[in-house]
Amino acid sequence: MDLMDKIVSLCKRRGYFFPGSEIYGGLGGIYDLGPFGVELAKNIKDLWWKSVVYDRDNIVGLDSSILMNQKVWETSGHIESFTDPLVECKNCHSRFRQDLLPKIRICPSCRKNNWTKLKMFNLMFKTYIGPVESKFSETYLRPETAQGIFVNFANVVDSIRVKLPFGIAQIGKGFRNEITIGNFLFRVREFEMMELEYFTYPEKASQDFEYWKKERID
Repeated sequence: MDLMDKIVSLCKRRGYFFPGSEIYGGLGGIYDLGPFGVELAKNIKDLWWKSVVYDRDNIVGLDSSILMNQKVWETSGHIESFTDPLVECKNCHSRFRQDLLPKIRICPSCRKNNWTKLKMFNLMFKTYIGPVESKFSETYLRPETAQGIFVNFANVVDSIRVKLPFGIAQIGKGFRNEITIGNFLFRVREFEMMELEYFTYPEKASQDFEYWKKERID
């Protein structure tokens, strides 16, 4: 942790990132990219896009919306199962992921051992579309970019006339209301993903998976 603290301090001093809303006390798990950080991120995204999209003849790009119809998240199972195990300390009311607590179950905040029963906590940020807040106007900030690719599969096929096997690539923001944050930028609530969904024939799935695994590692 001493080394991590030094890295975080250095990155801030050099203008790579800043804690979000820092002058107002910050906001847990949210960071802003500084002048050098935004350039570094752009270089990584540009290199990834060239490698995955521009250098290939069977990969196309997409930029789907962050907000989607709530039925998308019902169908994908995110509303029902995109959850983490949550417990709350009855003494200080701090909340933690149960699976990340020490085995002895001592509260990291107050050092007591008095917990509520386990409940499952949905990680998606809920919001509402339009002026009336009701269950019919509910939707969520996307926790991942894959669903935007899946719901546009037919649109891509019809407009670009691609044929199997082919891929759809996307770079975009995702949001997860993490119970426990920390470890610098490795567990945050707002983040950017670079994702490729590759569509192929069932009999070629294992072969293509091994190919793409090697490509990404290389």
